[in-house]
Amino acid sequence: MTTTELLVFFIPICGLFALDMWLHRRNPEQNFKQDLFLCITWIASALLFNLYIAHEHGTKDGLLFLTGYMVELSLSVDNLFVIMMIFSYFRVPKKHQHRVLFWGITGAFILRALFIFGGVAIVEKFHWMMYVFGAFLIFTGLKTLKEDKSESSISENKIVKVIKERLPFHPHFVGEHFWVKINSKWKATPLFLTLIVVEMTDVIFAVDSIPAILGITTDPFLVATSNFFAILGLRSMYFVLNRALEAFHYIKYALSFILVFVGIKMVIEPWYKVSISFSLTMIVSALVISGIFSYIHYKNDTPK
Repeated sequence: MTTTELLVFFIPICGLFALDMWLHRRNPEQNFKQDLFLCITWIASALLFNLYIAHEHGTKDGLLFLTGYMVELSLSVDNLFVIMMIFSYFRVPKKHQHRVLFWGITGAFILRALFIFGGVAIVEKFHWMMYVFGAFLIFTGLKTLKEDKSESSISENKIVKVIKERLPFHPHFVGEHFWVKINSKWKATPLFLTLIVVEMTDVIFAVDSIPAILGITTDPFLVATSNFFAILGLRSMYFVLNRALEAFHYIKYALSFILVFVGIKMVIEPWYKVSISFSLTMIVSALVISGIFSYIHYKNDTPK
């Protein structure tokens, strides 16, 4: 990664973060048009960066970045369902959700970097781990069809129970504060507990998504940039899709297919190399088909 590439990557990232914070301070209440603008801007920035990759490194790397970005973006949608359940379970007011997502995604950025470079180092040293990751993705993809993403599954989470029992805990929200001082003692608010659960959720999703992107490419630069663009646009995407997430009835089938497809691609690599264009076509097709069927299901279930 050259100095120019670092600047091309980090300047729009820092600029969009600054724009996000400025817009939020100017208008703390959630604004659909504002979030839609930010969501489109994040996606447009990723696509412009994709053009830069294709121009500087060739069409192959451009397609690899785009495929990796599509995989990570689609898996992020699944993450949004869980975040929606977390906010609902802890009854987080909408005006405080931005703060949780901002710090949660910032933490995810750091954690993903560790996962990515650790994963790339492991694969480069122990290539046979690609087959282990592939088998794991196939297993995870099939398991996705049976996963419980209800609020009850959050309340039964052992880690949530332990945190509630061990941390000095204040049961009520105190503005946007994560910690509050009561009788000379610091206590965690429900907002801090929500942040911890969101961070844990991203770690769990990283276990799936990092092997998935490594199934597309092991180039650290492409893996990191495609992953980061998908993660960092998650906050604005959440508020845009929040009103429509329940309508994505068949999205889990697309995500299951993507994980299984990438897993099979990794396992059969020694005998048959799947082309990048075919991989991208299959991933986009799965998302489009699930979107069409979800829309039909939503229209049929909506009271007339």
